[in-house]
Amino acid sequence: MTEFINNILEFLSHLGYFGIALGLMIEIIPSEIVLGYGGYMISQGHLNFVGAVIAGTIGGTIAQLFLYWAGYYGGRPFLEKYGKYVLIKKSHIDLAEQWFNKYGAGVIFSARFIPVVRHAISIPAGIAKMSAKKFILYTVAAVLPWTIIFLYVGMVLGSNWGDIKEKAHPYVLPTIIAAVILGAIYFIIKKTKKTTD
Repeated sequence: MTEFINNILEFLSHLGYFGIALGLMIEIIPSEIVLGYGGYMISQGHLNFVGAVIAGTIGGTIAQLFLYWAGYYGGRPFLEKYGKYVLIKKSHIDLAEQWFNKYGAGVIFSARFIPVVRHAISIPAGIAKMSAKKFILYTVAAVLPWTIIFLYVGMVLGSNWGDIKEKAHPYVLPTIIAAVILGAIYFIIKKTKKTTD
C-alpha cells in the first residue's frame, strides 16, 4: 500500500463506522480496499461486523446517488465536463449508457459487479430519470453483498488485509455469476410479462 492510501485509511479508522461510510462515499481509494481495511478493524475488535455492513451499505449507496443526481440534474454535458474529477471518463459514460439502454433498469443491480461499468451505471439511470426509489432499491441490493464479501475477507485476512484484491477473487466470481443469473431471470420475467399484457 502507498503512504497516501495508508494515511487516508488511518484517518478513516479514527472515524469508526462513519469512516467506512465516508471512505465509500468519496471513493478516493477503491471500495475493496476501504472494506478490506474495515474487515481488519473488525478482526482487531474496533468495529462489529453488522455495524460495518450497515455503514458500508449506506456509504456505497450514497456514492451512487451522487452520480445518479449528477445525471438527473446535470445531464450528460455536465458529466462529460466534470466527470474526470471523480475518475469518470467519457468512455465509461458511453459504455454505461449502452448497457442501460440495452438491458433497462435491472442492470443497476447486475452491473455493480462488473469493473468500469460498476460506478458509471448510475449516470444513465439519472439521465433517463429512473425512479429514485427503484434506483435505491437495486443499488442497495447490489452494494449489500459487495460490502459483506470484502468486509468478511478483510476480517479473515486480519493483518494481511492488504492482499484483499487477490484473496477476494474466489468470493467475487460466484457473486458475479449469481448477479448475472438473477439479472437474466429478472429480464426474462419482465419480457414475459410484457408479452402477456
